[in-house]
Order: sequence, then structure tokens, then C-alpha cells
Amino acid sequence: MPILEAKSLTKRYGSNPALTNVSFAIEPGRIVGLLGPNGSGKTTLIKLANGLLQPTSGEILIDGEKPGARSKSLVSYLPERINVPLWMSAEELIKFYSDFYADFEPNRAQDMLHNLGIGEKMRIKEMSKGTREKVQLILAMSRRAKLYMLDEPIGGVDPATRDYILATIINNYDPSASVVISTHLIADVENILDDALFISRGEIVLYDSVDHIRESRGMSVDGLFREVFRC
Repeated sequence: MPILEAKSLTKRYGSNPALTNVSFAIEPGRIVGLLGPNGSGKTTLIKLANGLLQPTSGEILIDGEKPGARSKSLVSYLPERINVPLWMSAEELIKFYSDFYADFEPNRAQDMLHNLGIGEKMRIKEMSKGTREKVQLILAMSRRAKLYMLDEPIGGVDPATRDYILATIINNYDPSASVVISTHLIADVENILDDALFISRGEIVLYDSVDHIRESRGMSVDGLFREVFRC
């Protein structure tokens, strides 16, 4: 059974379409790039999967069910913007997540904080934007979820940290789980992807394995992305 499936999924804001008749299925054990320019519908799709928005028509399913209480126990969601209490320290956030999520592993979170040189006593409001993003990613990746949905996890950090973040994603999830990474920085994530899902103006324009894209088209995913979305 797919861990994430969309069936004729449509979302409009008033008369403006954000997603139009989107259908796809992501199987367990895949790392999928949700790839498209800004404004293409990536964040809307992720919010629908997390039950933060409701479809105009069609449906989206997590492990065969509509988003709800059960899906929240299966999905670890990293939003595009900071959404943790700024007054909390990293240590307090770890305790909060431990109480809230049965699959949260505080030791993993503490190890990653240490590796990045982030003090547990430091409050979120005292951190730089990049450090806040790192802490939020650490919290997301310290769960033993079935599906990780990461909205622009590398958008605001320096290249060295970007490499660490991608290594963290690879090394801190169960191989039977799936990861969806929304980004427009294709070259940085291409090497860790199994599949690429291209979205443009709310429609799926390509969904294929990275290996098949390279073999059949004779170019990288980044090269194909530049060709498909050339201004």
C-alpha cells in the first residue's frame, strides 16, 4: 500500500487553482524530491497531506486513510517556516516532543545538537535563523515516523550545513519509511533521491525514478529541471 497517495486532488483558493487534478502514489522506502519553482503548489500539497488544508475535490491518503489523528502519528512534518515556541530552549523542546510523540527519540536529538554545536540551554529566540532551522529539522528527524515531509529543509542554510542536513536525513530515518523533500535546489538533493516528482502551476508534469530519468534522457535531474522550467 502507498504511504502517500493523491487521487484527482484539487485545491483552489477562491477562483485561483493551487493544485489541479493531481494524482500520484509514493511507496514505502523511497526518498522523493517534490521539485518545482516557488509558487508551483509544493507547500499546498504538503499542507493537504498534513491535514492543515482541506481539498476542494479529490483526496489525499496517508497509509490508505485521510489525514487525521492516526496520520499525525505516522508523519513527521517539517514546515517551511519556524513553528516552535521561541521562548523555549532546545532542551525544553526535546522534552516537549518526547511527551507529545511516542516515537520521538531524545538521545538522537541531543546527539545531533551536539554535532552541530548547538547548546541545549539556548532559547530559540536567541538563535540565528539558520540555527533555528537546524533545530526544527533535528526535531523532525528524531522521530521514528513512516513518512517524513520536509518543506524546503535546506533553503536557508550555508553549503556546509546543507551537506550535514542531507546526511542527517539519510542516516536518521528507517529505510522502510519514506521521505518527501520539497525544494527548488535540485543539484543539492539529487544524489540522495530515489524519485523525482516535478510540479508546475499546480500540476504534475513528471514523476519518475532518478535512475530512469538519467538513463532515458541522458541528463541529470537538475539538468532536466532547468530544461522543463526554463524561463
